[in-house]
Amino acid sequence: MVRRIRIRGVSSQKGKINMIRKIERVPVKGMKQGEQETTVRQDILYLLLKIVVTTVVLMFVFTFLFGICRNSDVSMYPAVKEGDLVIFYRLDKSYTAGDCVVVEYKGNEQIRRIAAVAGDTVDITEDGLVINGTPQMEMAIYEETNRYAEGIGFPVVVGEGEIFVFGDSRKNAADSRIYGCVSVKDTLGKVITIIRRREI
Repeated sequence: MVRRIRIRGVSSQKGKINMIRKIERVPVKGMKQGEQETTVRQDILYLLLKIVVTTVVLMFVFTFLFGICRNSDVSMYPAVKEGDLVIFYRLDKSYTAGDCVVVEYKGNEQIRRIAAVAGDTVDITEDGLVINGTPQMEMAIYEETNRYAEGIGFPVVVGEGEIFVFGDSRKNAADSRIYGCVSVKDTLGKVITIIRRREI
């Protein structure tokens, strides 16, 4: 339906022009009422179809390509804070030292940093973290790296298809010092983006 303006008449009185307008609703030429209702139905169905397709695509992307998890501890502070959302890529598991990955420990998802990969020898001495006999200068780590009394023994040789991970907050992080090397197959993926939680 459209609006058309019809001017019925024009009269002048004392220099003023009075226009009488009548607005009528007239049907669009060549379109019946039933056809207009059909068009509206088609638009609604098309919109619903777009919503369904978009939802399916997003489910596919975040099931097979990417993943998202919420960091629930302070073990990666300050790089990843408690409450931050982490997006990781599932298909790239060609890890190197320094990468952040998502692993599972006791049913919980953890974000941890890789310190050593297959073939590396990891030790913790009075000098701190030692990889392949070389003390590590970790500029982004603000706490000393110590062994855990109830943790694994050192030195450790990382096996084929395995990685050795730490939390950046070394004091109390649950990491490979407790559960040992992690199989690459058991990792969920490599961290690619961190969505910082804002304090309100």
